[in-house]
Amino acid sequence: MDFGYCRCSTNETKQDIDRQRRELRKLGIKNENIYWEYVSGSKDHKVEWNRLLSVVECGSTIACTEVSRLTRSTKQLCEIIETARAKQIKLIIGTFVVDCTSELDPMTQGMLLMWGVFSEMEKSIISQRVRSGMANAASKGIVVGRPTTTIENLPNSFLRHYPKYTNKEINVTELARLCDVSRQTIYKYISIYKSKEENKDAVMP
Repeated sequence: MDFGYCRCSTNETKQDIDRQRRELRKLGIKNENIYWEYVSGSKDHKVEWNRLLSVVECGSTIACTEVSRLTRSTKQLCEIIETARAKQIKLIIGTFVVDCTSELDPMTQGMLLMWGVFSEMEKSIISQRVRSGMANAASKGIVVGRPTTTIENLPNSFLRHYPKYTNKEINVTELARLCDVSRQTIYKYISIYKSKEENKDAVMP
């Protein structure tokens, strides 16, 4: 079976993750088989990636648009290759097919590792630019960063579909898809909403 994986660092790049999903659908991958999340590429633990690995079987294929979508860590890329070998699956990275159902040739493995190094370098350069920009903004008294999510600014899509979740009509994954956010974000929204309910109960006589 063919699966797809999309990743962006933050939901500010929503347009980019939509592009990734469109490209994977063009490869014939069904929408329900595309796993996606907003998480840093260097994070060791990626919820949706781990969910995907839990369902792939020998002979399956996982596609992504570029190596940086899988990870921005050379160490993690090596671990992903070893996992693909152990599960005997194929990886499609852009137009490049990595067949891990058999022994990888040295050229393919070398190219993958080189991609990983460049991806990690790109992340370091971006991080350096962001830190420099934030420091410059702070020196001018400009507040930087995303606004904190509170009960007052929870998305309307979550508030509209949340009752379905509490009534067990849908699960977290389905709620995340309806709201077009990751499961991690849904858990954060649920925690914020529950905190409001608990505080309301606490002040009642």
